[in-house]
This record gives sequence, structure tokens and C-alpha cells, in this order.
Amino acid sequence: MLLRCLRAELIKFRRSPVWLAFVVLPIFPAILGTMNYLGNLGLLRSEWYSLWSQHTLFSSMFFLPALLGVFCAWQWRLEHTDHNWNSFLTAPVPVGALCFAKLIWAAVMSLLSQAWIGALFIISGKIVGLTGPIPPELLGWLACGAVGGVSVCAVQLYFSLIIRAFAPPVAFGLVGGIAGLIVTAQGFGYAFPYSLLCIGMRANNPNMELDFAPFLLSAFVYTAVFTLLAVRHLRRHDVAAE
Repeated sequence: MLLRCLRAELIKFRRSPVWLAFVVLPIFPAILGTMNYLGNLGLLRSEWYSLWSQHTLFSSMFFLPALLGVFCAWQWRLEHTDHNWNSFLTAPVPVGALCFAKLIWAAVMSLLSQAWIGALFIISGKIVGLTGPIPPELLGWLACGAVGGVSVCAVQLYFSLIIRAFAPPVAFGLVGGIAGLIVTAQGFGYAFPYSLLCIGMRANNPNMELDFAPFLLSAFVYTAVFTLLAVRHLRRHDVAAE
């Protein structure tokens, strides 16, 4: 059943312009981060590590939460605007499988976004002339960023389900990313879902430290809770297409 739902979701968005956003938008934080790095060479002396800190400062706290918010809002937009609710809710598959399929594709997009961010980071480093070895921790930073992104997707999918308009959930993602920066600065980042994205990527973290136990636990709890809330909402509420 889940595989059928995954294929159905793929058919809906494989030709969608939403893919273009995932290609284009991460280029902007890469450019901004590289320019910021070049403008502060007197202070940023750790080459690749300093460049990563500047890239993630923009991507993990501003662009990525909004980008994931766009994708999650778009996933439910077809149901909200194209009168798909009747076929969606009467399909011969469990509601949970329908929700999990959307979450899985959102998780895939989170992972692909991290891969593209990593590629842009390496390209930027080569362009500015960094000669040292690429940090061996890069794959770990990207993987943990993807995990943090999944928790953000779970939250965004829930709010995109209960809010029919497209723009408010996207704005919520942007505000959540900024709030994540504030919460992380106060030392409570592991308790806030949008902070997990920047914590996982080691954004603004000179020591590149991560406490894996609370990070993974918090990511799992937020993902599970908001996915279950979405399933519960669909089971207990009559959803009428506008």
C-alpha cells in the first residue's frame, strides 16, 4: 500500500516546477556565504570550516526551512485546490500510508537538498582557492542536517494540512527558521524542531560539536508526533475541498 502511495505522489510532483526551487534557491545562500567569507578573511582563518560556517549561516536558518515549507505546502495544495479530497480519503489504502508517503518524499527532498548544498560548498571552496583537504566530516554534517530537515518537514506537513492557504505555512517555515536561531542561541536548540536543522549542520558552531542522543531523540519525537497528528486529523475531521 505504501509503495502505491509513493508512486502516486511521485506522479503528481515529478513534473512540477517545485523542483526548480530546490535547484535554484540553495545557490543564493552559497553565494552570500562565499561573499561573507571573502569579506572577513582576516577573522575567518579555518578555510573550509570557516566557509562552511558562512554557508550554513544562511542556508540552515533562512533558505532551507522556507524551501522545505514550500515543498510541504505544495504537497497538500493539490488536495486543497484540485478537489482531490474525496478520492484521497476514499482510496483503498490506510490514511496513515497516505501521510507517510508525503513524509517520505519530503525526507527525500531534504536529503537531496543537503547533497546539493554540499556540492555547492565544494564548488565555492574551489572557486575561492581553498587548497586544503575537504573536511572529512562533511558527509556527517549533511546527513545530520537531513535528519533535522525531516523533523521540520513533519511539522510543515501538519500545518500545511490544517491551513488550506499556500502562503501561511511557507511563512511559518521562514519564521520557524529565524526562531530556531534565537532558541539555539539561548541554549535550548535540542527542544525546538527548527533548531535541529542548523544544529545538525553545525551552523554557527565553531567547535562542530553535536550531542547525538538528544538530537536524534528530539528529531524522532517531533517527526512521530506531528505525523500522528496529521493522521489523527484526517481520521477525525471531514475535509471539504474549496
